[in-house]
Amino acid sequence: MQLRRAGIPDKETQKFLNPARELLNIPTFWQYQSNGLAAFLSSNFFLTYRLPQRFEKLAVAANRFHLKPLLPLLSGGRIFFVLALSQNAVTLYRGSRDSMSVVNLDRLPDCLSDALKYDEPDKQLQYHTGTRQRRGMRAAMFHGHGAGIDDKKDDLLQFFRKIDKGLQPIIAEEDAPMILASVDYYWPIFREASSYSHVVDEGIKGNPEEMDEDELHERAWRIIQPMYLREQEEASAAFIESKAKAWTSTDLKIVVPAAHQGKVALLFVALGIQKWGVYKPRKKEVFLHEKAKATNQDLLDLAALQTILNGGKVFALAPEEMPDHADIAAIFRY
Repeated sequence: MQLRRAGIPDKETQKFLNPARELLNIPTFWQYQSNGLAAFLSSNFFLTYRLPQRFEKLAVAANRFHLKPLLPLLSGGRIFFVLALSQNAVTLYRGSRDSMSVVNLDRLPDCLSDALKYDEPDKQLQYHTGTRQRRGMRAAMFHGHGAGIDDKKDDLLQFFRKIDKGLQPIIAEEDAPMILASVDYYWPIFREASSYSHVVDEGIKGNPEEMDEDELHERAWRIIQPMYLREQEEASAAFIESKAKAWTSTDLKIVVPAAHQGKVALLFVALGIQKWGVYKPRKKEVFLHEKAKATNQDLLDLAALQTILNGGKVFALAPEEMPDHADIAAIFRY
């Protein structure tokens, strides 16, 4: 309908939509879905993403892709990783508030058992934290009775370094927290081996092979939720403090140009709300429209995208969580 209103002939519209329609005839595509699905179609390519977040149904036809519903996954969002370690499996999950899904780990070793070459840790093996190391973690100091204690730790350390190396292509550019799900004596050794700076102190204790995905997700979210709530509260407090200094705005016609010029340090945008219009960068003018058209775009989405591209941070929140109950709110750098 949006394409027809834009004046595109039906024949061209049908041809354009064919790649998406063909998915209806692929049962395996629909069999293996997550909580959310994002599809991006242009004349040059068609991409789909299974995502661990539920979305309201939305179709947008414009001269660029609409990304605002994905913002919780991209910036200031509630995304996290769970790395499940056991002797028989190494599994990485990407999670959100709603669900988790397995991340493909082709470059990782399959299990710990080949490296460990034993079934149970020596019961005399103990550790305590020593001097503070990088990223605020503490290195593990081991002591115990009997031969082979150091060898066992070295085997684990070597294996965890292989895991860390295999994870780098997947998570190197991420800033989402990672939770370890394993027996707790793995935790200090993995932290020593890991180069990822967002491994959280608290983990999921126990053998992850004895937990299903729902239990892992529930326990992970109990750890993650307070962290995100604190971050959101700190951002909201920063808005109130900056507002007193006149470093903020909730006016779309001010915020959009500022985001485009890289002036926005922190932006809040309301999910599920669209403000359709046009921004003309040369004159720094914003024009609001009542309805979506192929010639306009969601200006909230535009402001968020420009903020991210210019190094700012974005919180995409439910309308009732927005500062001043506005649709958009910005803290300026200057």
